[in-house]
Amino acid sequence: MNFFEHQESARKQSRWLILIFILAVAAIVVAINLVILVALGFFSFDAETASVPFGQVVRDNLPMMGGAALASVAFILLASLFKMASLKAGGGQVARQLGGTQVDGSTRDPLKRRLFNVVEEIALASGVPVPEIYVLDQEAGINAFAAGYTPSDAAVAVTRGALEQLNRTELQGVIAHEFSHILNGDMRINIRLMGTLFGILLLALMGRRILIHSHFIGRSSRDRGGAVVILLAFGLMIVGYVGLFFGRWIKAAVSRQREYLADASAVQFTRDPDGIGGALKKIAVHGNSSYLNADTEEISHMLFGDGRKMNFFSTHPPIEQRIARVDKGFRPEELTRLAVKLHREKEKAAREAQKRGAQEEEKGGGMFDARTLIDGIGSPDWERMLTAAAFAAAIPEIMGRAVHSPEWAPEVLFFTLLDRDEPVREAQLMIIARNMGAESEAHVRALLDAAGLPRAEQRLPLLELSFPTLKQRPPEFVMQVLDTAQELIEADGRTDVFEFLLARSLSLHVWESQNPHRVRLAGKKTLESLAVQASSVLAVLAAHGAGDQPGAEAAYLGGLEQMELKSAPGFQADLDWEAVLDDALPQLDRLKPTEKEKLVRAMSAVVMHDGRMASGELELLRVICDLVHVPLPLLTESRQIPERP
Repeated sequence: MNFFEHQESARKQSRWLILIFILAVAAIVVAINLVILVALGFFSFDAETASVPFGQVVRDNLPMMGGAALASVAFILLASLFKMASLKAGGGQVARQLGGTQVDGSTRDPLKRRLFNVVEEIALASGVPVPEIYVLDQEAGINAFAAGYTPSDAAVAVTRGALEQLNRTELQGVIAHEFSHILNGDMRINIRLMGTLFGILLLALMGRRILIHSHFIGRSSRDRGGAVVILLAFGLMIVGYVGLFFGRWIKAAVSRQREYLADASAVQFTRDPDGIGGALKKIAVHGNSSYLNADTEEISHMLFGDGRKMNFFSTHPPIEQRIARVDKGFRPEELTRLAVKLHREKEKAAREAQKRGAQEEEKGGGMFDARTLIDGIGSPDWERMLTAAAFAAAIPEIMGRAVHSPEWAPEVLFFTLLDRDEPVREAQLMIIARNMGAESEAHVRALLDAAGLPRAEQRLPLLELSFPTLKQRPPEFVMQVLDTAQELIEADGRTDVFEFLLARSLSLHVWESQNPHRVRLAGKKTLESLAVQASSVLAVLAAHGAGDQPGAEAAYLGGLEQMELKSAPGFQADLDWEAVLDDALPQLDRLKPTEKEKLVRAMSAVVMHDGRMASGELELLRVICDLVHVPLPLLTESRQIPERP
């Protein structure tokens, strides 16, 4: 299952979630009405009314039962809406609710620094903004989760136990697992599941509490009233557990298969089953080493491993089965021996990983084709991981501090937009000084002196690295930064297509981080219904990638073949590309996931038509894909594996 199939599956699963939720609410309403009928029968029971038919009791109390049903539905819906509203702040809100502390690039903790580096590398390799990073310092178990509505507001949280007990390879496997959830739409389902089930779970908790208090009331009161209270409390407890049953059942049904898929994606990410396999084995060897101290009822479906002991309603497959999926030679009876051999196996895994890395270096990077690009979306391979690590390690020290500093993040954006022509560049620096102040201009000059002019392939990754710190600033300041960036783009009197799209991409990510609940990652449109828009984007790509018009037209036609349209306009070399892209890309973002796959395949065919893909074309393709919510992996080549903690 590729990225686009994952997206389509997630969309269908969301519809099933709504249906199951409605059924759960209906079951709860029925249970509440049964409790009312039992209570009414208890109140009215005497010799004269004992023979009243049950149907008559129902008919006599229909208004009360209807009111109770409406009240129950309203309670569940309002509680769920309240929870969803509280989660609008994004994935970081979930992590903070569990006591997570945010990790940034300035951390001096070596374990947190290692975590930060691993997350950055996988984000760069995946082609998505670096998520917020949290550590649950009070949790000794091995666990992690990803939360949020979109990659722009995502957060990854890891327990202190995972940092201390996992080596770098195993931590990389766990983080790759979580990135699979981010990329494939699981994270959005998970947070919606958390919100929709809150009302049901709250009803369950209320039932428990009422029963506890009613127990003491009943012990102190032997009259009929005390007994009635106990009866009502018991009934509400049953209702609550009906809700709890459905909540756990829904989460288990949604989560289990997607955990298998995320495990498989983690292996594809790292090309090392010993990574995630080693983490799972450590959890299995130590029994309850994934359990958390915090109440995990709401978030159990988000976690890397079970947050507490569960059986039938576990949101995760049995740990031995997960291990067997990634390690074909594993047998459950080996776990006792693994407890002794684990250290030796970790050392062996590290040596093998280094050997495989060396082999990849010898092979080097090759030409990309459409199939390679499609397969890499949502699951970048080991070569992309090496590329990301090399890129991060090659960043000059001052630039490394800047991308991780909220105070310097705007200057990183400005730096990526500096023109190669010195007079234009000086005009840009004057714009920065006028809009943002002399200190901001000095920061940009310092970056320029340390790193030189940015290369085309550096611009998008640097923005992906600095975005988490930029979005922490007040919205008014961020808008000022975006306005300044637009002036820098226009400083030379012209706007190239990459700069234009880069500005649009940054604005989109800022908006999504502020309004994550309003973002839709895919729609229901087909390429046939958007043939004009899709073909126009191909024409723009062809015109900006080819050296002459015949070559551009040939590239355009090659892309059209991949979309399999019944009819499409001919190639136009003189399109108003700004107007075309502003109109087309928001509409193409509403394509079905499987239709987006065809679009990406077609765009890849256009830029690769001449048998090569320059770095500028690669980055242009990446930013267009970013605007239609397709995270194209890092495509630059790497020849050396850097040493990072």
